[in-house]
Amino acid sequence: MQRTSQQTLPLRLGITPWHMSSTMDANALCTQAELAEQCGYHSFWLPESHFAGPASVPEPILLLAAVAARTTTIKLGTTSYLLPIRNALQAAEQVAVLDQLSGGRLILGLGRGFEKNMLSAFDVNPKEKRELLNRNLDVMKAAWAGGVVGSEAIGAVMSPLPVQKPHPPIWMAAFGPKALAQAGKMGTPYLASPMESLQQLKENYEIYNTALDEHSQPRPSEIVLMRTIFISDDKALCEQITRDLAHLASTLKFGNTAMEAAWIVGNAEDVASEIQQYQEQLGMNYLIVARPRIKGLSRQCAEQSMRALADLVTNF
Repeated sequence: MQRTSQQTLPLRLGITPWHMSSTMDANALCTQAELAEQCGYHSFWLPESHFAGPASVPEPILLLAAVAARTTTIKLGTTSYLLPIRNALQAAEQVAVLDQLSGGRLILGLGRGFEKNMLSAFDVNPKEKRELLNRNLDVMKAAWAGGVVGSEAIGAVMSPLPVQKPHPPIWMAAFGPKALAQAGKMGTPYLASPMESLQQLKENYEIYNTALDEHSQPRPSEIVLMRTIFISDDKALCEQITRDLAHLASTLKFGNTAMEAAWIVGNAEDVASEIQQYQEQLGMNYLIVARPRIKGLSRQCAEQSMRALADLVTNF
């Protein structure tokens, strides 16, 4: 992939919570967001997942509303707000309210969902999820623009509207050719999977960029990548974490596709070198540290790593 002017942009850092469960209280979540803001992270992200036991995050918008009250500058993002399972107008209202509460700090990352049990529970046909996303997003954009929703005779207009105009930035999580093509057709930044290899990501960006060009969409300024990252000078700990992540990757599946391992683990010098590879080969200028599901990792180790990464990136 050829380097472009987009790569002259400074590298911005986002992060997901490093300790997260469905039973977490608001203070624990907000404390992590406050620390990320203090360390200079650009954004704080929540995924969405349903029926996954302690790993469930069914209402990221609701959780980010709590974070909005305890932070002032950090952007608040969703990595995969699932539109196909939602009522479009209700989702538009929730997004607008969060954008108001946060003073215009929301980045709305959208997803379609892939788990069959989740889609079945919400009575969504997997073959229709892409069309549902398109249809719901069209309704939401019309509502955010202040247009009449529902019956023209009644003339209902949504309130409040988002702070950001015409609406919060929309990014698209994508995995697989159809999702990549959809993101390219819409012209949204592509939220790359945290569990695909560098080579696979290069192939994904070829599909995505081709779709952008086919639909005369300009290249988004954000080239986004999610990675699990851990920094430590403790070589034995890094080796153990690498083994644990490899085992986890071997058990994960995305739909019917086994997910390939991808992480950046090592001392600061090693991590910096790998990050620079992603910059050089993909043009990455926005790095989101994905939720590191590392068993047994203490809060202290996780926080030391996230502080070290923030310090490292300031020197890029």
